[in-house]
Amino acid sequence: MVTLTLLEPQQKTPLKQWCFENPSSIRIGRADDNDVVLSDSLVSRHHLELKQVSFSSSGGSWQVTSQGTNGTFLNGVLVIQSQLPDNSLLQLAQGGPILQFQIKEPTAKHNWLSPEWDKEKENFAVPVFSGKNLASLSSSCTHEGNSPKNLFCIHCGQPLSVQHTIRQYQVLRILGQGGMGTTYLAWDAAGIITLHPQLLVLKQMNADMAKIAKAQELFEREAHTLKSLNHSGIPRYYDFFVEGGKKYLAMELVHGQDLEKRVYTTGPVTPRQAIAWMIQTCDILDYLHSQEPPLIHRDIKPANLMVRNSDNHVVVLDFGAVKEIGTIPGTRIGAEGYCAPEQERGQPLTQSDLYAIGPTLIFLLTGENPFKFYRQRGRNFRFDVASVPTITPQLREIIDRVTEPLPRDRYQTAKELAIALGECQSKW
Repeated sequence: MVTLTLLEPQQKTPLKQWCFENPSSIRIGRADDNDVVLSDSLVSRHHLELKQVSFSSSGGSWQVTSQGTNGTFLNGVLVIQSQLPDNSLLQLAQGGPILQFQIKEPTAKHNWLSPEWDKEKENFAVPVFSGKNLASLSSSCTHEGNSPKNLFCIHCGQPLSVQHTIRQYQVLRILGQGGMGTTYLAWDAAGIITLHPQLLVLKQMNADMAKIAKAQELFEREAHTLKSLNHSGIPRYYDFFVEGGKKYLAMELVHGQDLEKRVYTTGPVTPRQAIAWMIQTCDILDYLHSQEPPLIHRDIKPANLMVRNSDNHVVVLDFGAVKEIGTIPGTRIGAEGYCAPEQERGQPLTQSDLYAIGPTLIFLLTGENPFKFYRQRGRNFRFDVASVPTITPQLREIIDRVTEPLPRDRYQTAKELAIALGECQSKW
């Protein structure tokens, strides 16, 4: 029998156990067709496979093959393919879930509660409870054998470095700093918000910005908006609170890279890929625009479009500028080159979000600031991309229409734009 035990990262106490009778291979990942399904966002759809390479009465020898985007660590060492000894610890990505691999009959059967039988996979997942001896590991652990990039110790599950603690959140590192505040990578060890230990993003508003009413409004608006939304292309809201006179927003950690950094790092992308990402963005915009009242993002641009590592899908970031349609004209918000004319005047519409898809496509396909292609054409300024070889006449027509000066002349809905992009994509 082979057992895989999911360990609680902080105390290394067992959370769940899978038992397999005479398996030849075990697949682990986020997708439902795996033998062990882990929903953690760090885990790829098909992250790794365990395969028996020799057979004996004692269980034979096993091999691990990693296919995960974020890597797999075997007893603290990053591996692609390796022998898998008994009692090994497998960590799926840095800071990801930890599984203990055992080739023997488990000794804690009396702790199993309500086995959940899976007839299709012929194994069962059971929650287990450990004694105090496992919890004591964390206090005596020296953290030896960890990868320099590890966030958590592979032996005791404790964070290797905690900068400071804000309420129940342990701050592990700074992700970014800007005019509005500081963004941290944090660990919710207690799992009070998400009901299980979780890595997340903790945004802190700067004390200086907290004195500015408009800055406070934008920060609180992002929290209020995220709390009301539920879409796979929008980061999940976890918590909003004030501590020590500072405001904090806890939200889902999205593992990936924004499109601006991606293009500046690796260069322009293929038309097929660029169109696929914009179709996904249209789906998210359609969800926002379908709210009652409709929500306008107002800041669609490559830096606010994150591509998730695990599935190559777009996630829209930064909801501080979101505005409900029908409210009085407000502050001009939007990036130069991506902002629609009416939005420049403080009068955004849902078609203003669609406008930004045009210059975003130009950036993805050229690697240049779209403002470089913004020239006077007749009485108006328009994007001129006729000289760009990767932009076909059909795609150029879409960019022209979605960036028409008057909103009524553009695509009227995100669905309509997505259909046009889909037809264009099929030509490649």
